[in-house]
Amino acid sequence: MAHRIEVSYKPVYVDALGRATQVRILADLGLKIRQVRTVAVYTLEGELTRPELVRLAQELFCDPVVQLYSVDVPLARRLPWDLLIEVGYKPGVTDSVGQTAQRAIRDLLQREIQAFSSRQYLIQGELTKAQAERIARELLANELIERFSIYERARWDGEIPIVVPAVHLERKPRVETIDLEVSDEELLELSRRRLLALNLEEMRAIRAYFRSRREERASLGLPDSPTDVELEALAQNWSEHCKHKIFRGLIEYRDEETGKTEIIDSVFKTFIEGATREISKQISWLVSVFEDNAGVIKLDEEFNLVFKVETHNSPSALDPYGGALTGIVGVNRDPLGTGLGSRLLFNTDVFCFADPCYSKPLPKGLKHPKRVFEGVRRGVEHGGNKSGIPTVNGALRFDERFLGKPLVFCGTGGIMPARLNSHPSHEKTIEAGDLIVMVGGRIGKDGIHGATFSSDALTEASPTSAVQIGNPFVQKVMMDMLLEARDRGLYKAIHDNGAGGLSCSVAELALLCGGAQLHLERAPLKYSGLDPWEILLSESQERMTLAVSPDRLEDLLKLARERDVEATVLGEFTDSGRFHVLYEGRTIAYLDVEFLLRGHPQKKLRAVWRRPQPEEPQFPQPKDLGQILHKMLGRLNIASKEYVIRQYDHEVQGQTVVKPLVGNDGPSDAAVLWPLEMQRKGSRRGVVVANGINPNYGDIDTYHMAALALDEAIRNAVAVGADPERIAVLDNFCWSSPDDEFRLAQLVRACQALYEYAIAFGTPFISGKDSMHNDFEGELDGQRVKISVPPTILISALGVIEDIKRVVTMDLKEPGNLIYMLGETRAELGGSEYFAMMGEELRGERFIGNGVPKVDAKGAKKRYRALHQAMKAGLIRACHDCSEGGLAVAAAEMAFAGGLGMELDLRSVSASKRFARDDFLLFAESASRILVEVKPEHQKRFEQRMKDCVWSKIGVTVEAPTFRVTGLQGRQIIHENLEALKASWKKPLNG
Repeated sequence: MAHRIEVSYKPVYVDALGRATQVRILADLGLKIRQVRTVAVYTLEGELTRPELVRLAQELFCDPVVQLYSVDVPLARRLPWDLLIEVGYKPGVTDSVGQTAQRAIRDLLQREIQAFSSRQYLIQGELTKAQAERIARELLANELIERFSIYERARWDGEIPIVVPAVHLERKPRVETIDLEVSDEELLELSRRRLLALNLEEMRAIRAYFRSRREERASLGLPDSPTDVELEALAQNWSEHCKHKIFRGLIEYRDEETGKTEIIDSVFKTFIEGATREISKQISWLVSVFEDNAGVIKLDEEFNLVFKVETHNSPSALDPYGGALTGIVGVNRDPLGTGLGSRLLFNTDVFCFADPCYSKPLPKGLKHPKRVFEGVRRGVEHGGNKSGIPTVNGALRFDERFLGKPLVFCGTGGIMPARLNSHPSHEKTIEAGDLIVMVGGRIGKDGIHGATFSSDALTEASPTSAVQIGNPFVQKVMMDMLLEARDRGLYKAIHDNGAGGLSCSVAELALLCGGAQLHLERAPLKYSGLDPWEILLSESQERMTLAVSPDRLEDLLKLARERDVEATVLGEFTDSGRFHVLYEGRTIAYLDVEFLLRGHPQKKLRAVWRRPQPEEPQFPQPKDLGQILHKMLGRLNIASKEYVIRQYDHEVQGQTVVKPLVGNDGPSDAAVLWPLEMQRKGSRRGVVVANGINPNYGDIDTYHMAALALDEAIRNAVAVGADPERIAVLDNFCWSSPDDEFRLAQLVRACQALYEYAIAFGTPFISGKDSMHNDFEGELDGQRVKISVPPTILISALGVIEDIKRVVTMDLKEPGNLIYMLGETRAELGGSEYFAMMGEELRGERFIGNGVPKVDAKGAKKRYRALHQAMKAGLIRACHDCSEGGLAVAAAEMAFAGGLGMELDLRSVSASKRFARDDFLLFAESASRILVEVKPEHQKRFEQRMKDCVWSKIGVTVEAPTFRVTGLQGRQIIHENLEALKASWKKPLNG
């Protein structure tokens, strides 16, 4: 029996969601309507009496002061509307609101009743049904995962059918045998059809393995050929997403500039891991790197810091909200599953989109960039805020090449005691006989083939089953329970159920002891009828795998029951060397653990470097540089991101010292946190989080792009007070298909740069991730099109500040202070925002240029050390890095963030002799430069500390709210009002 409870705001109260929807319909679709009201719908399946339904409505779903409800009668009968759109999830898709409602009903009625959520939009206005369909398809519903219905008031019969989107799979679960004794063409077709993402060499390797195991398999009652369980498990564990086959491949690299050819055996081991190996010889604060779900460093002798950044690009392209939400709650589980588990401190997010005002035709299968932007923003907002983890750092980048796939970087940091129950907290130990316990959510069809799907290009036919939707409330309860279990020593090892689900988490833990035996019929399911391979691979969210000693099992299960977290014993770890999977007593997979995790053949690739030769633009200096500054501040890559920042909670937990916005909404260079653990022990030691990213430079040379991203991340951390000797970094690569020899050469050069500059700066890599195949292949106007992201590297920095009372922010503090530029400005505008803007204005496409900024690591390191000592001595009032937009933008941001004016003289700026133009000096993006504010009484002490570095005193702060610049010829070239500059900076995204 199914029932509906509907809830809406009383007509006299504002419906905020309805009003926001009305604004979006006008802004995004250009359709004028009078009003939108919303109705929350809860569909309940089960035996319920009328009094029980009324009780649920009154006590659970409705606030009687501002809301009204209806039971089994549409509220639409009592409300005004012309068109009604109801949106709900399709069967099998995670319904977080429905799940929460189901738990609440169970608590209230003490029995299980299935609950599903949907929402009605009651629209008043002169719209056609076709326009209503456009609103539903383009704004309200994602047809991959959601269904919608439309009703016209003029033709409505007064009823709305009750739809129960439950999954009822009547078929009996089955295990198939997959014949690999076929031609090469058929092997590749099999890989394509089953979405295995395996190449011919890998398919042949699997076939050879099973040929060599025939006798053993016969003794177990297994066929000669693999079962679908075995083949799918191998595909997930061998996926590019899990095994980073390109980064670990054997690359023949030819540099056509030098004529040299070299063989590189794994760019990861050679350059990324290689840099950390070299640096680790000189430092003592690394704890665990490249070995676990996240990297671990020392905060002090008692506590460790944990950090991981992931990407969720492909799922976010299909379902921006669900993909991004899963991205943030998924990366939360990485630090939680590192070592014995960490308490989560912070989130970071970096997004790369096409212009939200994009107006050209879209290829079939793509969503408009505005919808992607809003969906991703909302997904990460919901995942982070509802998990009680502050979002403290991030960035937004815009480029038309992100139209095919957005880049969605999500990161999470944590803290854990250095030792737990006399055991090093970063170490996992498992013995044969320990039990495999899955905790958290249940398993469904959502998220199947997530790892292999993310290892291939996106097309209009990409599978909806790859998309998962997380439930942050369920995960929050699980996380709290697991930390309690950790502190009580109730488990010995923990691992996230992310990519590949149980097939990866159990197999990777099995490496620690030599084997595992898994009984899939014991796994708790969202609904019956899943095939065993689907149970094994599903990436349904909010799940962790534990290794539990038998003598602690009952204590763990009791704690889980008390905390309302589902925990199930699925099998045990062994020393058999085998990954042994059973279903209802029958062996359905029997694989060597080593072959499953490490048996894939090394990928062989060829890379050829040919230096691009972008045209160096030629144009006269604009006459009104004040107006140019306004335009620069309004560039999407420079403009205020307050619209996004304000929707994320950066205060929760009470640990954020330097926030994303400082002063009068100025853009902070980095975040500073004071962990509760430090507060409790009376230590003022804090944590610094920063990042660096700018794909524009890669259009000239990815070598320098990588160096600049690393330098920017370090510089941002140092700018708020991080000790430059205590900064660790994470690398996240997002690249297009490596089948292109030039693109692969760009990857090699980027890795070479990271090796050289990481060693020069002394900043070790502790974790990272690469996301390849960031391409979209589809159709536009009857033609096949391919859209590839630009080569992109995000560097995230994790630093330590000894005394959080010594933090420095970027907003100006008092009038009459001195402004210094640290570092030298060179005629390096290649890849700059200024060239891009002038190209768009003069030619309709961005100029690139070829003078890419270059990092002088030796000089920068000396400068950062000296600046840090000046900060510790209390000599710095404000500090801000120069990056996109150069000197003029950085100085203007400091001024309007502090509400103080600034006067600058370009004749005093330390610069290369080639400068002859004010605009180039104002907007050049030369590396490693920092603006600082110093009191006049500290001038001598400051200059003494910086004596061995390049610096110049270039201006003063003033009381008047103006921004004035004297040019190279001694005349005033900019005189602008601060509030006007700030308005230009805020307008693009904040409206």
